[in-house]
Amino acid sequence: MLMMVVVFATTAVSGQENYKDKHEKLIYENKDFHDVKTYDTDKIKFKKKPENIILLIGDGMGVAQVFMGITANKGMLNIVNMKDIGFSKTQSADHYITDSAAGGTALACGVKTNNHHIGVDADGKKVKTILEIAEENGKATGLVSTSAITHATPASFVAHTPDRGEYEEIAKQLVNSGIDVFIGGGYDFFANRSDKGDLIKKLEKKGYNMYTCLDSVPDNIEGKLGVLTAPKHNPPLPKRGNLLTDATEEAIKVLNKDAKDGFFLMIEGSQIDWASHQNDVAYITMEMLDFDKAIGVALEYAAKHKNTLVIVTADHETGGLSNHGIDIETGKVKGGFSTGGHTGIMVPVFAFGPGAELFRGIYENTEIFHKMLYLYNFKSDK
Repeated sequence: MLMMVVVFATTAVSGQENYKDKHEKLIYENKDFHDVKTYDTDKIKFKKKPENIILLIGDGMGVAQVFMGITANKGMLNIVNMKDIGFSKTQSADHYITDSAAGGTALACGVKTNNHHIGVDADGKKVKTILEIAEENGKATGLVSTSAITHATPASFVAHTPDRGEYEEIAKQLVNSGIDVFIGGGYDFFANRSDKGDLIKKLEKKGYNMYTCLDSVPDNIEGKLGVLTAPKHNPPLPKRGNLLTDATEEAIKVLNKDAKDGFFLMIEGSQIDWASHQNDVAYITMEMLDFDKAIGVALEYAAKHKNTLVIVTADHETGGLSNHGIDIETGKVKGGFSTGGHTGIMVPVFAFGPGAELFRGIYENTEIFHKMLYLYNFKSDK
């Protein structure tokens, strides 16, 4: 029996990680440039502390991926508006090179844990996430991802399990998390489960409006919202269209309706990582540009409302990407890679809004959680 369980778990994980197949595509010339608004942060009178935090995680995004996007968009991205910049060290409790589970847990929970662990410490003990703490303090909460919503990074904010591959268990825990809005793939882990359970019906009984397509969501939607946009992961660009930008706008709109006590929203650009695993410059660049469009939506909201902190960072870098043979005038980029896996280098942290200055410097990835906790004026159990 134990052997059967192990084989099933391994199959589940590998089935969800076939995006790691490396095929090397080193040159890309962008034809889809996007406009960038500029903000003079010295002239925006932000509140002293944020009522809302929007945390955007570019999975696998290092400085090279960011600059690949800057070059491809002829020298300018929305992220360039974020003047308070630092770096986080990403090592996990048991490896110099983290995976997304331990990296996501560090950001979500403020603890170093072992690779593959979700929402638990290195000893397997459950640790509260910033999303759960926000819920306890009356804030509205949300998750958006271009992967399955049960994948490692989003899962780190709503679930607690020693194995990131327990997608059906993560789905079950999300149902009971109290989250107000979630948009991402993973429909099968809720509806077509090995235990024959129907978590979609359970969500509806809990008051969620459930959809499988963003276009089906009414403009005047009231109450909690769940949109499961793919059986497992969402497709890469260009097939999925403007899903990330549209989902970001929808999530902010829903949370803003319940903004009396503020909100917490995590948005993941999952496939920067997948593209880097594949050593595919075209894929990386398109995903980076797509992620930046979502950043633009968050910055526009923050600049208007002045009570919202926007943080952009990564869980780790992937691919050991280098930039060379590029042309910033035409948006043509060329890259090289040192690996098809993750690396241990520091990743950037960008911040915009009230409290942004706290994110300068070099620190452990766990500090991002503690900085958010402090700015929300929440107390830690630890």
